Amino acid sequence: MTRKPQAFVLDSGKDEPKLKTAGTRTRIAFEPEPPQQELAVVPPSSASARPRGMGWGALLISALMALVSLWAGLAITRLVEDFFARSPTLGWLVLAVAALAGLAAGAIIIREIWGLLRLNKIEGLQEQAARAINMDEQQSARNVEQGLITLYGGRKDLAWPMKEFRSLSGDIIDPKDRILLADRLLMEPLDEAAHRIIARRARRVTLLTTVTPAAALDILFVASQNLGLLREIAALYGGRPSTLATFKLARMVVTHLAVTGGLALSDSLIQHLVGKGLLGRLSARFGEGAVNGILTSRIGLAAMDVCRPIPGRSPAREALGKLLREVVSFGPKDKDNEPREPQPGNTAEP
Repeated sequence: MTRKPQAFVLDSGKDEPKLKTAGTRTRIAFEPEPPQQELAVVPPSSASARPRGMGWGALLISALMALVSLWAGLAITRLVEDFFARSPTLGWLVLAVAALAGLAAGAIIIREIWGLLRLNKIEGLQEQAARAINMDEQQSARNVEQGLITLYGGRKDLAWPMKEFRSLSGDIIDPKDRILLADRLLMEPLDEAAHRIIARRARRVTLLTTVTPAAALDILFVASQNLGLLREIAALYGGRPSTLATFKLARMVVTHLAVTGGLALSDSLIQHLVGKGLLGRLSARFGEGAVNGILTSRIGLAAMDVCRPIPGRSPAREALGKLLREVVSFGPKDKDNEPREPQPGNTAEP
């Protein structure tokens, strides 16, 4: 005989928590995902990876420089001995001049080494700042903070922003927000000054290449202005623009333009202007000068990206377009001096 199914209730002797009814069931709320932030990109300093160790070319240059130094030392020694043989007074005079020349050479060598080390330090700060922004690393943010204090602690033009930044150093701030705060307090005033430097150099190139009769003089003038622009930008952001550091910076800027497509961006803007007929209505010489000014502006923006201790996040096209309007109009537009349209109801009859 089969039994019918039955339900049994087990009494455990303890008060069981009452289950919530279907009407009072809590709903699970899903938080929306935060929007993906743009990653900070360190400007590339070289198109390919650097080979490890010393190559044959570097070894050859080092050996030749050592031979030249030994030859110069031997020649100076013989010269001093010859003058001592002729007259002790002339000998001491030549020895003093040689010592002065050696002192000056040592100072130049130290300055060049210091400039290269400062440029390498700025490169290291860029990498650590990008790591702090992208990966939110606390140690990288602290290293960048100490590096910025070392670079700009004695600058009079950044006295108030640096005081404000130091007052917030002990606060509990996320690494990414700490770097963005440093960018807003310290980098924005320097960016405005760099913008004025680039605009001034670009206008100078535009005007002087327009009136220069020979093409060879144009090349020399544009090259000198661009090198001067690199030195000014490097000094503004805390670098030591010595000769070797300037040439290394020029190589980094050219590499940055080649990798990021800066020359193609300049070319597209030039074609955009020519397509509108702005340069076509003017003389051919002014058109060439305007093109040189645009390229100078693009080199200046690339130098800003390379020399900036914190990677920039503003689009290059927007910054170049703003500089382009200033170069073509020969000065920034002052919105306060522009004529305003009369508002209805405020017109006064004579």
